[in-house]
Amino acid sequence: MRAITPFSLLAGLGACALVWLAPLTKLGLPDFAIHMIRHMTLVSIAAPLLVLGTPRLCQSLPSIPLLASFAEFVIVWTWHMPGAHDLTRNSGGWLVFEQACFLVTGLLLWASVLDPDKALAGAGALLLTSMHMTLLGALIILSPRTLYSHAAHADMVHSLEAQQLGGMIMLVIGTPIYLLAGLWRIRDVLKTPLPEPSSRNSRP
Repeated sequence: MRAITPFSLLAGLGACALVWLAPLTKLGLPDFAIHMIRHMTLVSIAAPLLVLGTPRLCQSLPSIPLLASFAEFVIVWTWHMPGAHDLTRNSGGWLVFEQACFLVTGLLLWASVLDPDKALAGAGALLLTSMHMTLLGALIILSPRTLYSHAAHADMVHSLEAQQLGGMIMLVIGTPIYLLAGLWRIRDVLKTPLPEPSSRNSRP
């Protein structure tokens, strides 16, 4: 990785500030959709920008792409379980902890997959992450009922539509970013020259 890139660092910090300080509620979006915008911005936009903006710092983080992808899978799916998700909606402390988990695992993942020495493993981790994000988003969209009690109210049709919108946001933001990044890392693998075969000793 190169030295600190001010633009990437500022863009990453700006993305974090935007999703938490901007009045997103004024957009007229339901609460679950706003939650998903914040989640996906942290893990798939802010995290890679922060990694690119602070390469020396991120070099000190563990670089095990497939393990980092599995850790993000566990964190993301755990916090989207109905009970855990409802807990964060009812407690500010749990909400902060949830968002911190998203950002930390996002940083660990991107620091691993962008390691120039682990292009192939990084590509595999990104493609696996794209797959599990797509699966979770699809499950949220295709659920025949409202999964989260905090969103349920008398107008169940509206609640289900809000949930489906959140799932669509996950698919629209997360899936293409991880997929394209994975393909980009595969390109790096294909561009890497193969080692030259060792020359055999000539027979006398």
